[in-house]
Amino acid sequence: MPDGLTTGDVAGEISRHRGHHEEHDTGEDSGGGPPPSEEREGDGLRKHDRAISIVEAILLAIVALLAAYTGFASAKWGTESSIKLATASAARTEANRAALDAMDTRNFDSTTFNTWFSAYLAGNTSAENVAERRFRPAFKVAFDAWMATDPFTNSSAPPGPTYMKQYKQPELAVANALDAKADEEYQLGVQAGANSDSYVRDTIYLATILFLIGISGHFRYFRIRLALVSLGALMLLVAVAQILSSPAIP
Repeated sequence: MPDGLTTGDVAGEISRHRGHHEEHDTGEDSGGGPPPSEEREGDGLRKHDRAISIVEAILLAIVALLAAYTGFASAKWGTESSIKLATASAARTEANRAALDAMDTRNFDSTTFNTWFSAYLAGNTSAENVAERRFRPAFKVAFDAWMATDPFTNSSAPPGPTYMKQYKQPELAVANALDAKADEEYQLGVQAGANSDSYVRDTIYLATILFLIGISGHFRYFRIRLALVSLGALMLLVAVAQILSSPAIP
């Protein structure tokens, strides 16, 4: 038997070595990848991440629009409050001016009546006539009605013409009407201010929701993101209910 390897032996060894490597490579390729269950779990997580990202984007869009609306509504109601309060202040000023005019008119009527009464006591008929000519037309109506009650002999007669129902002061009526208007405008201004504050509260509420949804994307754990988004969605429902119950933009 000759020493060493023949050409056929070398060829056989090469063939066996090549087959061994092919088996080894095949085994590594089939066993080196992740198990199918882990691949399915990873795909599920990616789908959940995509779904919650879409929900976050929708919530952010809705909250941004609502925040813009509440900010605008708050500004409008704030302007409305300022206008109403300014109107109330102007009406109060006009009411005070009308009340002063009424007081001046009443003082003038009292002065002319006192002049007539002094002439009457003195028996000076010409002075009485002069004093009567100084009466205002509206006061003359009340004076004639008072004289008709026979005040100098009738103890139940009113003390003077200004106590008669015929005595009218248009300026005083205007002052009372302006006072009522001032009170009404002031209440409307206060209510408008409260409406503005309510929309500011809603805006702050929406800003909190934006914060929650904004930070949810920074967490790697799906459950934490889901909890933050769920909390934001719940707060959004409350904010929408508050906005719907608030008065419309003036």
